[in-house]
Amino acid sequence: MDLQTALVISYPLSVGIAAMGSAFGLGKAVSAAMEATGRQPEASAKILVNMVVGSAFIEALTIYALVTVLLAKMFVGF
Repeated sequence: MDLQTALVISYPLSVGIAAMGSAFGLGKAVSAAMEATGRQPEASAKILVNMVVGSAFIEALTIYALVTVLLAKMFVGF
């Protein structure tokens, strides 16, 4: 197996794994935020802000994985 074939197989798989990890992380964050809001409704604004910031960081990791694949495609040319 040459380098180009290995890249064609591994990069989409790595982006898929990153997207799955992001989905699980976001699901856990939103679930915990909803549970916390149910327990303390008066703190819902603070909980929402913290959840949105955490979700942005989780999504950024997936975007970094996608950008890495696009840059590799541009420079390696697979």
